[in-house]
Amino acid sequence: MVLAAGRGSRLRPLTDTTPKPMIPFAGKPMLEYIVRLLAQHGFDEMVINLYHLPEVIQDYFGDGADWGVKITYSLEKELLGTAGAVKRVADFFDEPFLVYYGDNLTNFDLTDFWQTHHCEGEIASIGLLWMDDPTSRGIIGLDKRNRIDRFVEKPRPDQVFDDYLVNAGTYVLEPGILDRVPADAVCDFSQDVFADLLAAGRPLLGHRIPGQLLSTDTPERYQYACECVDSGSFTLP
Repeated sequence: MVLAAGRGSRLRPLTDTTPKPMIPFAGKPMLEYIVRLLAQHGFDEMVINLYHLPEVIQDYFGDGADWGVKITYSLEKELLGTAGAVKRVADFFDEPFLVYYGDNLTNFDLTDFWQTHHCEGEIASIGLLWMDDPTSRGIIGLDKRNRIDRFVEKPRPDQVFDDYLVNAGTYVLEPGILDRVPADAVCDFSQDVFADLLAAGRPLLGHRIPGQLLSTDTPERYQYACECVDSGSFTLP
């Protein structure tokens, strides 16, 4: 599941005419690199949720055949949050599945992440990496078995603890996790579902994903990401 429905309000006016996942890098939209990355790691069936300017993405990718994948679209009349978006198409997921945030440009080793989840057998595995500015993401603490013992979503500077890792916006989930998501309601994985699981004592696996991540949620971060791509310091998938 690729989450691609956000408005990208902080990137206006660029996103007035371009969906956030379609902002360009090296002449191609970010979402194309995401589709290519997923295909490289064997994910050949994808659901992409859409809300803002959905026709731009549908016209570009069609059914996904040009990239060797099959794409199904979920059009949302109202934004449902990360978990609510997946719940809306729960019938697609009768076995473990990957969730990928469509505003992240990464070159993650998703095969390693997928295989580790299956070895550990938990209901959810959360991809993690270290970033020097954690305030726009969830920070996570791990115990000695790589189980998550702390989770603070978008922390204030005074909430940042030592030895944190950052939520990379990439999850491997078991279908049963969607039983905890209300139907047709706004619900977020980080703030709602994962927090509830931790409170209930259910183990969540934290996995350090090999690779790089570039954020694109502000003009400054988008400019920095473009510079990294243009200079070759970030390897495109």
